[in-house]
Amino acid sequence: MKRAITLKSSKKISAKPIDADNPPWSEEMLGELVVRRSRGPQKAPTKILTTIRLDADIVAFFRSEGRGFQTRINEALRHVKDQGITARSSGRAAKAATRRSA
Repeated sequence: MKRAITLKSSKKISAKPIDADNPPWSEEMLGELVVRRSRGPQKAPTKILTTIRLDADIVAFFRSEGRGFQTRINEALRHVKDQGITARSSGRAAKAATRRSA
């Protein structure tokens, strides 16, 4: 057996008097529509999105110091780069270079 579909009548606007102290909002009162969906592009895009695997204790150390842990990790890596500290310079290659020069 089919059921009859009945359409509901639309709600009617009440005929309440407009309160002078609290008038309804108008388009002029609301102003222009402002849509903000995201942070937007960087002014000077200098960073890239990447994935790196770090030990849990390293991440815990930087996070324990508060907000901005990714920035602090970036600064620590920049310090290592600026000092010229690499695995190659402190590893077998450095030892082999000293043997050759001796």
